[in-house]
Amino acid sequence: MSGPKKSKTYHFNPEWEEEFFFTMVKEKCVCLICRFAIATPKRGNLERHYETVHKKHADSFPRNSDLRKSKLKDMKRCLAGEQAMFTKPLEKSKAATVASYKISHILAKNKKPFEDGVMIKECFVEAAESLFVNFKNKAEIISAIKDIQLSRQTVTRRVETISKNLENQTMNYLKDCTYFSLQFDESTDATDVAQLCIFIRMVFPDMTVKEDFLTMIPLKEHTRGVDIYDSFLKFTQEVKMPLYKLVCITTDGAPAMTGNHNGFIALCRANDDFPNFFTFHCVIHQQALCGKILNMKDVMTIAFKVANSIRAKSLQRRLFKAQLESSELEHSDLLLYTDARWLSRGRFLARLHELLPEIIIFLEARGDDAEMLKNEKWRSDLAFLVDITKHLNDINLELQGKDKNIVDMMSSINAFKRKLQQLKDEMKNKDCRNFPTLLLQQNSASFVTYEEEVTKILKEFERRFADINKIENILSFMSYPFNCTNIQKISSSSSDLFNMERTALENEMLKLISDINLKARAGDSNPFWSSIPEMKYPLIKQIALQITAFFASTYLCESAFSQMKVIKSKYRTRLTNDHLTACLRLGITENIPNYEHFAEDHQCHASTSVLR
Repeated sequence: MSGPKKSKTYHFNPEWEEEFFFTMVKEKCVCLICRFAIATPKRGNLERHYETVHKKHADSFPRNSDLRKSKLKDMKRCLAGEQAMFTKPLEKSKAATVASYKISHILAKNKKPFEDGVMIKECFVEAAESLFVNFKNKAEIISAIKDIQLSRQTVTRRVETISKNLENQTMNYLKDCTYFSLQFDESTDATDVAQLCIFIRMVFPDMTVKEDFLTMIPLKEHTRGVDIYDSFLKFTQEVKMPLYKLVCITTDGAPAMTGNHNGFIALCRANDDFPNFFTFHCVIHQQALCGKILNMKDVMTIAFKVANSIRAKSLQRRLFKAQLESSELEHSDLLLYTDARWLSRGRFLARLHELLPEIIIFLEARGDDAEMLKNEKWRSDLAFLVDITKHLNDINLELQGKDKNIVDMMSSINAFKRKLQQLKDEMKNKDCRNFPTLLLQQNSASFVTYEEEVTKILKEFERRFADINKIENILSFMSYPFNCTNIQKISSSSSDLFNMERTALENEMLKLISDINLKARAGDSNPFWSSIPEMKYPLIKQIALQITAFFASTYLCESAFSQMKVIKSKYRTRLTNDHLTACLRLGITENIPNYEHFAEDHQCHASTSVLR
């Protein structure tokens, strides 16, 4: 038996356009005279149609004549115009849809209500009326603006779509990364719903790093460790998170997170789906707690009482501000202090000390006793507290920010511990070089007491950062391995912490520090560990990747909560948890959505809403 008959493929010849007045439109031959379509571009089919239906054109427009060529151009131009009648409105609707997505993204990114889209559209129209008053196509421009879909419901759907796209991008990055770490923190929104915020830090084979918002999980009832664990486990199952890549979890150190038996970390370690991972208490949080060891209750009590006596009543505050304005001082009001904000105490004390002469005048003018504020011992204690909190605030600000790795943060902490030792020695020698406010007091300050306070802070830093100090020698080796002098100690601690075979790791370390080519490359501008061949140093490369993935603080979560307070304010309490998460994602992530893809996936329609 013969095989199946092969089908013949026909191709349109451009010469047939002038010969038979046919052209190709979407894989079909279309007659330019009557718009008849022929599926198979065979010469015989075209010639039969032309000779049968349009024979008179052969006489009216002779072949190879300029008249025939001119007629062909006119017919093709006419066909293009007919097609534009259908494609132009579609392109206009698509452009309006893309603009709608972009404006919705901007609204969410700037934490604005969804219904503000209508206001923006109204602003566009009013601005166009003035800007394009002398333009010939003014009506067309305003019509295009009015076609943009920006109703509250539409903006809501746009934000949901963009958020889902950005979430998918993050999940794709998660699939491609080598390791990742997580940071957790919990806070309540405007409706007293506890929101668990989670950020992710991913490291890729080329040692590049990406930090991104992962999700916000509402905890509608209890916020115990088991509640956080169950909610997070459900999320990992829904998104199919590759937990085997997890290397570190950083928390705020709350009992619900770090409890020995029922804490979130303990429950994760008890689950076989979780690998062996590191866990850290937020470095910034611990630094703030170290500052609370200061024993300056007498100073703070009086400072609070004085500030509250002025700020508590509207009349007193107005009178004090009027006094400051008449004195033409730089600042025109007192600040308040809240224990939840890490930097506020230092700023509160600095402002109080700066305005102390005016405060004394104000209190005496209204008949209050201001003798304590004139006491030299109290003023010296206040000056010392202003200076030491300034130092603590400086290190706090240095630790904040995105893309901070654990090596950078531990370097800052170690530098500050050395500075505290220097401050302690200066207090011992009655040297106030680094205490400018105390230096201005010009009195016999109690340097022994101040030395004890600095010593307490230094000891608290040593105690709170003991866990991270255990890996300090490993961090030093990974920062610059060629200065290593104790390979045995580092290989021993590294093999235990990262669950590796010690002898193989030690051999890799010895080979690495003896590699002349790598040592010459260590000073290059390119990241050192990205140039290390994994085939030659597999264990060391894995340690470098894991350490690069570590989160050392919960700064990103704290920043997200600040944005959450603006998004879900007392004026937007009806905002759902899903929409809160979507708005946060759009406001935080640096991923760029594919607006054109959205417009292609949706049937585009012009807006039908009527402006006010």
